[in-house]
Amino acid sequence: MIDNALWLFAMCLILGSGVGLLAGLLGIGGGLVVVPSLVWLLPQAGIESSLVMHIALATSLASIVLTSGASARNHFRLGNVDFSIVKSLAPGVILGGLGGSVIAELVPTALLPKIFAVIVLLLAMQMLLSMRVSRQGTMPGPVATVCSGGVIGIVSSLAGIGGGSLTVPYLNWHGVEMRRAIGCASLSGAMIAIAGMMGFIAAGVGDEALPAMSMGYVYLPALAGIVMTSMVTTRYGAALVSRLPTMTLKKIFAVFLLFISTKMFLG
Repeated sequence: MIDNALWLFAMCLILGSGVGLLAGLLGIGGGLVVVPSLVWLLPQAGIESSLVMHIALATSLASIVLTSGASARNHFRLGNVDFSIVKSLAPGVILGGLGGSVIAELVPTALLPKIFAVIVLLLAMQMLLSMRVSRQGTMPGPVATVCSGGVIGIVSSLAGIGGGSLTVPYLNWHGVEMRRAIGCASLSGAMIAIAGMMGFIAAGVGDEALPAMSMGYVYLPALAGIVMTSMVTTRYGAALVSRLPTMTLKKIFAVFLLFISTKMFLG
């Protein structure tokens, strides 16, 4: 078991390097890469198939807590975080993030990869088509904002992502300037990830089938490997933005996500 954990840790160091580059270059949440990668890696490390999807989602959310937190801190220093917007979204995204983890525990294990596949398919289509809609002038009322945050939190938690790909276009559509939308999404994403992670930890407590070095469904060797390198390579991805055709890369990444989505849906 120790050899398996060390092997997985080494693989996640490599995975984290790629996740950090993509996150910095394309401005995407790492969960879109982390979850399918762990779904492939975990069984090879001896993890029972019935636990794989839950561990992948929980570990992805745990890694996003740190990466989104670091991103939110940087955006705060740049003045891109509007706390009035974050406060209006917070109740919904926190409850939604926790609710997503509860739903994931209730959904049959075989159905979870298909739910993830559908969510990724929709996100990939949005990224590929780059659909533009006319903006509304202002943010909606408190009830509508909380409900919208709840939907974002549930979907994000079920997919093991921070929700930036949902929160940014939502805020931008309601008239929030793009830099502020990204800054607010970073902080909201950390909230979603914390709530979802805590739900998955609580759900996994007492499950004797979980591997050693687990905290609920969060598998610590995988988490450590991903975070150690992704936190470093994110800055290099950001530095490449001005040198590479980012929009073209986003479309290529969207095609990759379509492939991942189809493969996971078909099992």
